[in-house]
Amino acid sequence: MLEIRKLERHIGAEVQGVDISAPIDAETFKKLREALYAYAVLVFHNQGITDQQHVAFSEGFGPIEMTMESDPIGNGGPIGIISNVDEYGELIPAEDPRVLYTKGNSLWHSDGSFKSNPLRGSLLAAKVIPPEGGETEFASLCAAYESLPEEKKAELEGLVAEHSLANSRAQIAPNLMSEAFLKETPPVNQALVRTISETGQKALLVGSYTTRIINWPTEKGKNLLKELLDWVTQPQFVYRHSWHVNDLLVYDNRCCLHRGLPWDRRKYKRILHRTTLAGEGPTLQ
Repeated sequence: MLEIRKLERHIGAEVQGVDISAPIDAETFKKLREALYAYAVLVFHNQGITDQQHVAFSEGFGPIEMTMESDPIGNGGPIGIISNVDEYGELIPAEDPRVLYTKGNSLWHSDGSFKSNPLRGSLLAAKVIPPEGGETEFASLCAAYESLPEEKKAELEGLVAEHSLANSRAQIAPNLMSEAFLKETPPVNQALVRTISETGQKALLVGSYTTRIINWPTEKGKNLLKELLDWVTQPQFVYRHSWHVNDLLVYDNRCCLHRGLPWDRRKYKRILHRTTLAGEGPTLQ
């Protein structure tokens, strides 16, 4: 029987009584989607699923967005592999560009906010987990917005921010993106505050992809973006997930930021498989 247990005050719920490897009926999927709208992050334990089952389960939440062919974690198919392991099963050196690129995930971000149609959600499955470190934290964009003073909400109304994947990766190391990948991911503009269609809640849209506030002086815009990111990621808005093999997490990119915490990449393997859900449309009309 389906059971949903709240994890933190503002974000996260654990789901029990669902076997993702088996077909799931429409009524159960309806309840799971409603839970995702309510909690932003759903945690499923003990789900030893294949990539095919992962994709089938993802489609119950909406259309899947294929990975970009130039993206180091994808090949144009539905599964992105976030890993520090090469095709032979060996650890990739920590200073290798392939590992440095994935270190961008250690910065707070919303998957795909650098796309003109930002990704709606993601489903992340744990295949290999280090014995220590490597947790993932999630921060509620909705609760953080709701807790802002009214005068701050009024200040943010109608503001637009530029989002850039290159900006995120440049914070890790230079030249991590190929020319083809840079051309595939030009900067885009997003509303700084957007409304979640199913709930009517408002959510901030900030994170490591944001570069500036459009039509604001550069430093003033950067200061506001940092202020908002610091606000969103306060402990009261955060859920920290300690991974176990065969965990599957479903999260709503519109409602939360996330980041991966460090682990010893020189000693331990970490492999996660991810699908992403296509966005509803641009945040700007």
